[in-house]
Amino acid sequence: MSEAQLIRRAGDGDARAVRALYERYAPRVYAVVRRIAGDDDLAQDYAQEAWIRAIRALPTFRGDSRFSTWLHRIAVNAALQAIRRSDTRAKREAPMPDAVPVDPRTGDALLQTRLEEALDRLPNGMRQVLILHDVEGYTHEEIGEVLGVASGTSKSQLFKARARMRSLLGPVGHEDVDQGVEAWST
Repeated sequence: MSEAQLIRRAGDGDARAVRALYERYAPRVYAVVRRIAGDDDLAQDYAQEAWIRAIRALPTFRGDSRFSTWLHRIAVNAALQAIRRSDTRAKREAPMPDAVPVDPRTGDALLQTRLEEALDRLPNGMRQVLILHDVEGYTHEEIGEVLGVASGTSKSQLFKARARMRSLLGPVGHEDVDQGVEAWST
C-alpha cells in the first residue's frame, strides 16, 4: 500500500493504517521532541501529544508537503507549546535509553555524547533556537513564528547558543564543532 493510500485510510479512521504510520514515523517524532525536551520522560509526553494532534488532523492533511514534513512540524509545535505551558524545568542529564528505536548515528560517539551533554546545559531559549535552526533547518522567520519572537531575537539567541556551545565543548580535538553538530543531526 502506498503512503498516500495509508494516509487516506488513516484519515478515514482505519486503525491499522494509523498503526502503520505510527510504526513508520514514531522514531523520528520521538527524536525531534527529545532534542527539544532534553528529558526522556518529557519527550515521551510530547511525542504522545504530537501523535494525538496528528491523528486528529489527518483528515485535513492536503498533501501540499510531504507527510513526514507535516508530522515533523506538528511534533515540534507540540513540544514547544508544552514547554511554554510548563513553568518548571526538568533536569536534562538523563541519557537516551537503549530501548528507544532511533536511526543509527554516524560519526564519533564521544563527540556526539559531548554535544548532547553541552546542548542539555544550554538555557531553554538558546537550546530551542539552536536545535530548530542548526539541527532541524528552520529559518529565523519560521523560528520566530513558532516561538512567538522576532527573527532578530532568534538570530541573537542562535549567536549566543553557538558561543555557549563552543565554551562548553572546549577543544574538540579532531574536527570543527560545526561539523560535529552536522554529524550529530544526521
